[in-house]
Amino acid sequence: MPDISLEECAPPLVIAIDLGTSSARAILFDGAGRQVEGLASRVPYRMTVTQDGGAEISADRLVDILAACLDDLVARIVASTASGAAPRPNISAVAMCTFWHALMGVDSEGRAVTPLYSWNDTRAASAARALRERLDERAIHSRTGCRLHASYWPAKLAWLREADPDAFARTSRWISIGEYFHLRLFGEASMSISMASATGLLDQSDCAWDEELLSHLDISSERLPPLIDSAASGAGLGDEFAARWPLLAGAEWFPALGDGACGNIGSGCVTRDRAALMIGTSGALRVLWKAEKVSIPAGLFCYRADRLRFVMGGALSNGGDLFEWMHKTFNLGEAGEAEGRASAMEPDSHGLTVLPFLSGERSTGWADDARAAITGLRLDTTPDEILRAGLESVAYRFAAIYDQMVEEAGEPREIVGSGAGLLRSPVWAQIIADVTGKRIVASDEAESSSRGAALKALEALGAIGDLERAEASFARAYAPDFERHRLYKRARARQNRLYDAVIGEKTNL
Repeated sequence: MPDISLEECAPPLVIAIDLGTSSARAILFDGAGRQVEGLASRVPYRMTVTQDGGAEISADRLVDILAACLDDLVARIVASTASGAAPRPNISAVAMCTFWHALMGVDSEGRAVTPLYSWNDTRAASAARALRERLDERAIHSRTGCRLHASYWPAKLAWLREADPDAFARTSRWISIGEYFHLRLFGEASMSISMASATGLLDQSDCAWDEELLSHLDISSERLPPLIDSAASGAGLGDEFAARWPLLAGAEWFPALGDGACGNIGSGCVTRDRAALMIGTSGALRVLWKAEKVSIPAGLFCYRADRLRFVMGGALSNGGDLFEWMHKTFNLGEAGEAEGRASAMEPDSHGLTVLPFLSGERSTGWADDARAAITGLRLDTTPDEILRAGLESVAYRFAAIYDQMVEEAGEPREIVGSGAGLLRSPVWAQIIADVTGKRIVASDEAESSSRGAALKALEALGAIGDLERAEASFARAYAPDFERHRLYKRARARQNRLYDAVIGEKTNL
């Protein structure tokens, strides 16, 4: 939706905090879910990555980054009203979304005992394999919606018990960064159903911790946070932060929600009629809808936005970062020019087959120790051809997710695309439309996850009715070319054969 001025805002006003894998953002939205012009803040950061597959960051550093985002946004709001042209706004709520799956431990005083381990930390891969050997993964997946994979909590906890037994023993409670942020602000924190649903430890049907799996892991539910749906915490800011942000003194603070669910909500994908495709650093294809229960295809995840709504789909560990890696590694020059050269090529004209698993695989095979591969190279192969093949390879993985997703959720009318990796690359959007055979509509919501968090808060405040009534804006549409779709089917089959040869089918349920 188009940005509006502060003077045009309809109450109630909501600040949405969005912690992504490479930056934190804080944005002001009005009661209709419209972003307020000029009132946004962004702080970039990088996680520490290690040669053994680690991806982590100090949790206290992330709290400082989130607080700095709020400092800047609050200062911008105050400055925008300093002239008296507009009254000082009343901030009704602060919403939050963050990446799913990250894990950290705190002691009995609420101090961080471990770093925050990211979803793409693969050091737990061997622990995941060991769990698969002794547990019934099919049964666990049917209850929790999650595979036994390095990205989820069961494998991470098993790995940490061996890798850092001292920190494991000192940890009183296992949480994610959203809960830690609230713990620092309020002295207490609960975990939303949305965040808990993507840990791999929640029974999706009962919306409660899966006691059977916890018993296998020898983890008591007392070492996990209490669960709430998506209601405001009701707690007041501690003295330090109340003095720091007087503008937020009367605001209701809502628990962190999963950024994927919020991305669907913010881009208008809240029924089975529309699926949400996101390519940022990583990638995901998801559908969100209300249901009492669902069956979960083997290659997909199933999480929740709240107690009423499921989120089903698949995730790729590599999306925009594959483009960045190819751009840097093959010295492709200016990104727009490289994409232009790639767009001039015919589908699959290069003869290359790519497995795009620089950070392992999640959907659909969940091979956390998978690695990338390129076959079909010749003396005359060009860097531009490798780029084109890489873009196509990611599209094939999305198509594999799509095929399984429609088995349970039905075929959507269209797919809504979002994320910087996709929105900045028309050629990639067209490739995905051609590969899947589905119309791709670019979202015109620049910050769909932030907007989704704000809309959930507005729903809780009673400012909007059902989320299905919230409007969303769309931009360019990409219609599939069915002749290209036919050519890509052959290329997909070739990638599947390479996958079976290099990675195998041992990870499939």
